[in-house]
Amino acid sequence: MIQSLKKIRAARLSVTTAALLAIIKLTIGIFTGSMAVLASAVDSILDILMSSINLFAIKKAEEPADECHPFGHGKYETVATLVQAFVIAISGSWIIFEAVRRLLQGSALQRVEGGIVVLIFSTLISFALSRYLRKVARETDSSALEADALHFSMDVFTNLALAGGLVILKLTGFTNIDPILSILVGAYIIIEAFKLVRHGMRDVLDAELPPSVLNDVTRLLNNSRENLVEYRNLRTRRAGSQKFMNLDLIVCRHMSIEEAHDIADKLEEKIKNDIPGSDVTIHLEPCLSDECPGMENCSSDKMRVPENK
Repeated sequence: MIQSLKKIRAARLSVTTAALLAIIKLTIGIFTGSMAVLASAVDSILDILMSSINLFAIKKAEEPADECHPFGHGKYETVATLVQAFVIAISGSWIIFEAVRRLLQGSALQRVEGGIVVLIFSTLISFALSRYLRKVARETDSSALEADALHFSMDVFTNLALAGGLVILKLTGFTNIDPILSILVGAYIIIEAFKLVRHGMRDVLDAELPPSVLNDVTRLLNNSRENLVEYRNLRTRRAGSQKFMNLDLIVCRHMSIEEAHDIADKLEEKIKNDIPGSDVTIHLEPCLSDECPGMENCSSDKMRVPENK
């Protein structure tokens, strides 16, 4: 519940900040005629849309599993990530198109100082917000917030580049620097969009969890070896911040159903406590060895391994 509130609060802050930056950039961009500032304004307008989609997706992803969605709603975050990637790619393409048009036709800029100030201001705000969103994304393992953090991290670099271009323009009068840097920004945005697609498609295609998480699961299983013979067929996948794990647990065949089930329950609880967002399914199987190596773990020594006939 606390993690859910953290994610929603972060998403709301993202929407509010994006709206504020978009208004400021659009006003200054129109006033100065700077393609660089207008390109940054378009990016902030898209940030509003994307952050709003994130807010909706996070709220839906936190809803409990129901009859129609027995595995929960975690992939709403994945869908939000892919939508962001698509819109980001379109925005990058538009920036390149408009910058090329201005480069060919030529355009005059006025009051460049205003553009420099707003871009530097935007850089500072975007830097602070991206760090906050990334912190919450790591704490809650939210792919949607991770994508949002990437958005604002991109803004930091692009705004710095564009502000630098305007400074060069101010000092040298080389007006083409504005659309040239805008083209580079557009290309960078498209590249980042493809990275988001790759990240989202891992969830869609049910790729296994990252090595760091798999190592944690393996460690917990190995630390519980005194209560089980072995484990097999560990399979993992994720949906948003939810992590699904399935495995076969081999236990002493002389254990009662209650004893074996208790071991599985305790192991599931360990994994869920250590790895937030885990959904663990354990299939119990009896040890079929003639000399069961788990015999010493049985609660009673009345049952012995039958002799081979």
